[in-house]
Amino acid sequence: MTNDGPGAEQAGHISRGEDRWPLVAVAGLLAFVAMLDMNIVNVALADIADGLQVSTATAQWAVLGYQLPVVALLLPVGRWLDGVALRSAVLASACGFGLCSALAAAAPWMAWLIAARLMQGAFGAVLFVLMPVLAIRSVRPELRGRAMSVPATLGPLGAVIGPAVGGILLDHLGWRSVFLVKIPFCVLALVVVWRAMPRDGGLRAPDRRSVADALLVATGAAIALLALTLAPDSPAWLLLALAAVPPLWWWLRGPGGRPVAGALRTAGLFRAHGAVLTLAAGFAAMHYVVALHLQRDNGVSATMTGLTVLAFPLGMGVAGPLGGRLADRYRARPVAVTGAALTAVGLLLLLPLGDGWAPLDVAWRLALAGVGLGLNGGPTQALVMGAAPPDRIATVGATVQLARSLGFPLGPALATAAWGLTGPHAGVRAALALAAIAACLSVPLLALPGRRPASVPEKATGTASAAHD
Repeated sequence: MTNDGPGAEQAGHISRGEDRWPLVAVAGLLAFVAMLDMNIVNVALADIADGLQVSTATAQWAVLGYQLPVVALLLPVGRWLDGVALRSAVLASACGFGLCSALAAAAPWMAWLIAARLMQGAFGAVLFVLMPVLAIRSVRPELRGRAMSVPATLGPLGAVIGPAVGGILLDHLGWRSVFLVKIPFCVLALVVVWRAMPRDGGLRAPDRRSVADALLVATGAAIALLALTLAPDSPAWLLLALAAVPPLWWWLRGPGGRPVAGALRTAGLFRAHGAVLTLAAGFAAMHYVVALHLQRDNGVSATMTGLTVLAFPLGMGVAGPLGGRLADRYRARPVAVTGAALTAVGLLLLLPLGDGWAPLDVAWRLALAGVGLGLNGGPTQALVMGAAPPDRIATVGATVQLARSLGFPLGPALATAAWGLTGPHAGVRAALALAAIAACLSVPLLALPGRRPASVPEKATGTASAAHD
């Protein structure tokens, strides 16, 4: 480690010859829980509105209250975590996340619930940044692909199955259970980290300059996410994203943003981040369009639609561990590119389908796309994190999570706009074409390595050479 900040020597130090796979499992578990929370509450909004006697629009803040701080705080959290003790950060964030889940479940009125969700989103931002950092620091460099495939696979799986899990809980236990279900996962993570991770010191509060930077980037990121989230209801909301430019530009040109841009420029990672964003947007757009078209236009039952869409996470779950092993054996970049190409092919194969979609015809195409995303996730994460400067690992992890987090709402927003502009008949094909184009863009972005400045030593990051082959 070359970080000069407090806790730099101890932050997450794992002996080179000692692999701690329980900590990798914790990273995957927390990835699953954090992404599950992104979607599981959506299905309970009507029941929350009835239970707390508010409008459905107000109940929507049970979702936005979590998503906004997650996206808004990712970059400030990444900068902060580069100088603090990793074990203490994991324990504090998992404990806070679980406690806020309990507070949300106990909410007697809507203001209480929104406050609990805002706090939970802040802890969630820390978890999102910690997951890849914890995984990469828990194993030897030659096993990073395998380790990174765990959170990279379990996270999206949590996002995909969130609505199904939420529906089951809602039918049998009521809306408060969608918050309580995450607490056992947090407790398990706390027990494993407490027992398996070496003590490494405490946390430190951010300084005033960091707080000012956080306010700037949080404002810009929150405005961008709000615009993308509201755009499926009315594409005109996309214009709101323009208001995000001034605070983000001011931050990027200041002392808070320059180190972040410098870390990405030094490691040559801008293209890889673009690939993460476009692939996430393509996946999210596909998921949104397929589920809507099957039920609304083809009259397929909700159960059959759920089973059809389930082909994607099944393919992803099968291929995820394989992608990590292949990356460790053959290098991360070719495996990541192959996975992105398979995802693009799966989405392109949806375009020739006519108006009447047979669930089986859709399912095998989604399974192929899922296999591709499973192969891509771990290697891409290993590619990016392995090339990060040693004292900026958490910062780079935060930028990857931000790219992915913005890609998820960007996909449905653009798909809705394409659907609306081309009319009801051609809209489905236009929206799917947009999803496929986004996935196709990720292939050259990953295939072309970023330029490395001559001043960066080849061995500076262990497996960094894999990021530039």
